Amino acid sequence: MAREFGISLYLFAFRILFNTFKLFPQKKKTVGVASFGDNIFYTVCALKEHSNEEIIILKNSSCKYEFDPSIGNIIQFNIRHPIAYLQSIYHLATASTILVDTYFGFLAAIEFKKGTNCIQLWHAAGAIKQFGLLDPSIENRTPKAKDRFQRVYDNFHYCVVGSEEMAIIFKESFGLTDDRIIRTGTPRTDILFDNDERQRIYQDLTEKYPQIKGKKIMLYAPTFRAEQLSNVEFELDIKQLYEQLSDEYVLFVKAHPAVNYTLSDAYQDFAIDVSYVKDTNSLLLAVDLLITDYSSIPFEFAVLEKPMIFFAYDMEEYKIKSGLMPDYENQMPGPVVFSTEAIIRAIKQKVFDKNQIQAFATKWNDYSDGNASLKLAKLLLGIEEKEKVPV
Repeated sequence: MAREFGISLYLFAFRILFNTFKLFPQKKKTVGVASFGDNIFYTVCALKEHSNEEIIILKNSSCKYEFDPSIGNIIQFNIRHPIAYLQSIYHLATASTILVDTYFGFLAAIEFKKGTNCIQLWHAAGAIKQFGLLDPSIENRTPKAKDRFQRVYDNFHYCVVGSEEMAIIFKESFGLTDDRIIRTGTPRTDILFDNDERQRIYQDLTEKYPQIKGKKIMLYAPTFRAEQLSNVEFELDIKQLYEQLSDEYVLFVKAHPAVNYTLSDAYQDFAIDVSYVKDTNSLLLAVDLLITDYSSIPFEFAVLEKPMIFFAYDMEEYKIKSGLMPDYENQMPGPVVFSTEAIIRAIKQKVFDKNQIQAFATKWNDYSDGNASLKLAKLLLGIEEKEKVPV
């Protein structure tokens, strides 16, 4: 009850400020509200190549993406910075295009100016976990909360997708009609098609970590669990991996951006914390094998047609708490295992099916072709025929 009252009070205050700033003239500018950041970054970079319009990036408190300041005005969208926060609301109220990359509660409180389009870029190219209206936890929320969620989704004027599969999921999860889907591809996947960038990234990594030269790179990138956001201890047994695989492999560990994690230095020549890398897809270019669980990373990693292992040690519990796609075990393009020993066996026995990985990549990336950012930018600027979104 107290939580709902606090949210209502915050949204009321936000609405008053937003409506006040709506009295100012609308400007031709794009405002990105970033929590993850990468899809917004790739999109605005493409916009700048074809337009001189103003770019504003509003970084919320959880955004760790390092935006190049040359792309536009970067503002902290955080109430702890009151002046910057007021500036952020002003830009939201006077923009012609809004780019968002996740659920933002303030959208429940506002109505954009006529002619403003809010584009949801989302932070994943696929969905293993259920979200939005399909999230199992929504059943435990109050009717007032459910109404608030729907008001947020209603403010997604359009959603960008990389596949028809994701279009279906967005329509079900957000209650959208098909005419609100933009099929130009996932912007951040563009880097996965860049061979020059692949060589540059690998060279940078070998200069920083000479011990990886001549070794294959495994990446362990688990999703976050709500109960393990601080001082998390992973179930993966690094000691076993070191003893069995260190002659051939090194291990990169990348914690979810929301997780506070410290990697032990006991095996520093083998296990390397790369959580500081904010652009995950750039890191994927150097990786030979992915170990993950319910993360969305496999949907994009599959473009590279490299092997994956799904370490789903808490699968049954996770299904109940967060919801998983139907038939998860058979939908994943690699072995689903429940122990470090099984991971080691899968790697040594090379139980990977390249045809399965290729089919998975096609299913979830059929609109992503290395030019997704450019296609979206041209569409937003009206350079190409405005089939998907009026601007």
